[in-house]
Amino acid sequence: MRFRSHTLEVEGSPITAVYAALRGHRPRRAQLDLAQAAPSYPPAPVVREHIVRTARSTEGSAYTEVPGMPSLRAAYAAEINRDYGGAVTPDNVVITAGCNQAFCLTISALAEPGSEVIVPLPYYFNHDMWLKLNGITPVYLEPDENLVPRAEAIEALVTDRTRAVVLVTPGNPTGITVPPEEIRLFAMAARKRGIALVLDETYRSFRDVDDPAHRLFREPGWLDTVVSLHSFSKELALPGYRVGAVVGSPELNQEIAKLLDCVAVCAPRIGQEAVLAGLRHAREWRIERSRDIASRRSWFRQVMAQRPGGFEALSCGGFFAWIRHPFADRPTAQVVRELAIRFDAIVMPGTAFLPCDHNMIRVSVGNCDRDAVDDLARRLEAFSRSIA
Repeated sequence: MRFRSHTLEVEGSPITAVYAALRGHRPRRAQLDLAQAAPSYPPAPVVREHIVRTARSTEGSAYTEVPGMPSLRAAYAAEINRDYGGAVTPDNVVITAGCNQAFCLTISALAEPGSEVIVPLPYYFNHDMWLKLNGITPVYLEPDENLVPRAEAIEALVTDRTRAVVLVTPGNPTGITVPPEEIRLFAMAARKRGIALVLDETYRSFRDVDDPAHRLFREPGWLDTVVSLHSFSKELALPGYRVGAVVGSPELNQEIAKLLDCVAVCAPRIGQEAVLAGLRHAREWRIERSRDIASRRSWFRQVMAQRPGGFEALSCGGFFAWIRHPFADRPTAQVVRELAIRFDAIVMPGTAFLPCDHNMIRVSVGNCDRDAVDDLARRLEAFSRSIA
């Protein structure tokens, strides 16, 4: 058999590569797994109870409508309106099997091979992979000195082949939150050039402020430009249930539903039911979890301000910290491997998020409690001493 060239040319997931490198490794101490972002706590009790009831019910294993359960779409439209303002309706919502699927379906509805999509650096690696897997060229936008992407930079990057500009906020891998006014400027620039603004808001509940992430849903004509992508994996601690959402125009969602029907028919019903229970009954639980993650970020910033072992945190927000390692003479992949094998600290290499090596690593702060942060600092110091 023969394989598609676009697939052959793209390397596999860097998450898979990080864990594959540890195959057969016997840890000498408790492993600090700070690579893949995943909540370290179970879902809210009310959600778990509803999952059990759903699994036992006769309809618990049935299909839902392709765009998702009407009750869930209505509940999420109401939450978006409460949190952002505006007039989002259930017809603006499609429920997907996770936010990665939401992104893939959205891009597949907007772009074809030979198209271009503007992606700020550092990018989320699955976004970059999906574009390349489909013959779509990622055009990289350099952020400012504070790692914030700026709308004025896209003017020089847009061509006749450009179909969208993508923002992840809070960012993955940097944790940087793009200010609401800057997001508005991106939307204005995208509208002016007739392209889509695709906002990945997976970590919207883990910002350091309570103000709306943006006010685009209040803007006249937002449906012509804005596509907002969401995930319930982190805020409801449901990563394995695979539930996300697209918020966009009914016309876009009609095209997305065609694609969704072919790849999954619908998002898993039991996951949709879990999210519905979380939206209806676990708001205070979600707020408490968000505060807990904020506390972890705060402690991480304090500890890393001491630059243990010469490691420097350039940013920390959402679920992540973006850290420069002090070994310019060593490939980052080697630094990450040695940290994992010799010191049982598992992190992601920055090369998973950049087209070249800038001596960066990503740490999933959402996985750390205070003891884990302190332990990481000690291991970074010991690692640096072992190399000196």
